Amino acid sequence: MNNIPQIKVGIVAVSRDCFPAPLAVNRRKALAEAYTKKYGKDDIYECPVTIVESETDMVAALEDIKKNDCNALCVYLGNFGPEISETLLAKHFDGPKMFCAAAEESKDTLGVTGRGDAFCGMLNASYNLALRNTRAWIPSYPVGDAEDCADMIHEFLPIARVVVGLANLKIISFGPRPANFLACNAPIKQLYNLGVEIEEESELDLFEAYQKHEGDKRIPDVVADMTKELGDNKMLPKLAQYELTLLDWVEEHKGYRKYVTLTTKCWPAFQDMFRFVPCYVNSRLTARGIPVSCEVDIYGTLSEYIGICITGEPVTLLDINNSVPKDMYKEFIEGKFDYKHSDTFMGFHCGNTCSSKIHNAHLDYQKIMANTHPAEWCEGTIEGDINPGEITFYRLQSTADNILRAYAAEGEVLPVATQSFGGIGVFAIKEMGRFYRYQLIGKNFPHHGAVMFGHYGKALYEALKYIGVDPKEIGYNRPAGVRYEDENPFA
Repeated sequence: MNNIPQIKVGIVAVSRDCFPAPLAVNRRKALAEAYTKKYGKDDIYECPVTIVESETDMVAALEDIKKNDCNALCVYLGNFGPEISETLLAKHFDGPKMFCAAAEESKDTLGVTGRGDAFCGMLNASYNLALRNTRAWIPSYPVGDAEDCADMIHEFLPIARVVVGLANLKIISFGPRPANFLACNAPIKQLYNLGVEIEEESELDLFEAYQKHEGDKRIPDVVADMTKELGDNKMLPKLAQYELTLLDWVEEHKGYRKYVTLTTKCWPAFQDMFRFVPCYVNSRLTARGIPVSCEVDIYGTLSEYIGICITGEPVTLLDINNSVPKDMYKEFIEGKFDYKHSDTFMGFHCGNTCSSKIHNAHLDYQKIMANTHPAEWCEGTIEGDINPGEITFYRLQSTADNILRAYAAEGEVLPVATQSFGGIGVFAIKEMGRFYRYQLIGKNFPHHGAVMFGHYGKALYEALKYIGVDPKEIGYNRPAGVRYEDENPFA
């Protein structure tokens, strides 16, 4: 995907001047070797400058990692570390940063030349980061040997992708929210607080741009690609014309930003004017790392982009849509899977999930919209049941009073036929019923949730904290016996 950043972590070992510098240097070399052996060398750069208790050495290290195109930083305490210069390095580095520390190697190296005391130094580092109002990621247990710290740096990569991605992201939205979908609206102030730019455009401008792409010489190639994906269909030339319209708009309007996401008003005027629905094109762009959310859901496309940065794979945006009928639960789920009926629900959207994430994918028409429009105007959905497997359901949202709030819940799509329409799946999340009532409803979240295909709750939680979401505002599906704040203890 070319719409998310590639991370290169500069590893800078720090050494306090009363400790032997070679201890930090040798440990840094061992860390770089351990990372390269396990994960390859493309993600890291080993900075040769060893910081002692010197601000000038800090400047030299900073210049070196910038010169070598590092967009993320790992401050590695090879020994106790110089709390001033190491945190100044983090303060002045313009990008995501992490701290980790070397563990002692052996009972035979605990003498004055072999003991590093980085376990102690991490405490002073964290204290000084707070003094300087400098945000950095610190792993859950930040002290380890070379292999342990290599794993920590690798765990940092998706967090860093989110931070760098949002700092260079523009969201382009088309049209006001549809009537009766005010829930997708939210204050945009928090977008600016996150470093995200937003460009709000008219749906009429989009329609004009679409008309100007009629007869575009690139349309046959896009049609051929679509045919290879889903087979031939008379709608493909229109859909290809629309896809080229969006891609050209991205290039012409991204400005100084590196990455772009989109959100569109996909009904009801869209069908009246374009005479199709945009769902399949949205799915194709999302598969390329450019999420396109429905119903002008600005925080929906932001959530999707965060998920793409974490996973490096397509995500989707679904309605938390309908309950699983009791007879369906009893026949296909009860006794076969370890879920209560209230743990299950159906996630659905008209047809925006990319073909790699659904089976029996096919083009169709939007059946709900066809209640008020001719069916031939509603063609363009990609439909099929979502592939079974692990998922993370999540969302980042600004509340009406301008507070960043999020949720995350790990679960799965069950291998149960939905017997329904659209892009849809039977989802199961432990204690979903309580999560639905006390988190989603209780914290006023809208009906859209983003989906990562896999269990990524840990990385998502750390990324949300890093970008500034208060941990108290990150909800999750609490286990049985662990109450929500406003849950009746007698219920």
